[in-house]
Amino acid sequence: MKQFIDFELPNGFVDGNGEVHRIGRMRMAKALDEVLSLQDARVQGNEAFLPIILLSKVVVKLGTLASVTPQIIGQLYAADFLYLQDLYIRQNSLETLTVETICPICENQIQLQTVPLV
Repeated sequence: MKQFIDFELPNGFVDGNGEVHRIGRMRMAKALDEVLSLQDARVQGNEAFLPIILLSKVVVKLGTLASVTPQIIGQLYAADFLYLQDLYIRQNSLETLTVETICPICENQIQLQTVPLV
């Protein structure tokens, strides 16, 4: 089981000094990560904060930053935020997805099945 996954953000977080942080690491979520995130006052006031709080708990490294806070996650470009949300779902899901497509070589219809990152 892969407990951590390394990633590279499409754009990166730009800190106050103009340094761009793109390389990071995410750990698998624990049940308490989700429970504690739901109890956060910001989430209680606005459920839209849930992914920000949750990602700040599981993104354990981003560039040379000392820590990854909800403020940092909230300041990510939308493309980076969506990338991390997708990575979180794939990292913590056991479900597979079947996709139908056409083989570019033989032009037959085929089914491809994705596998979780874990």
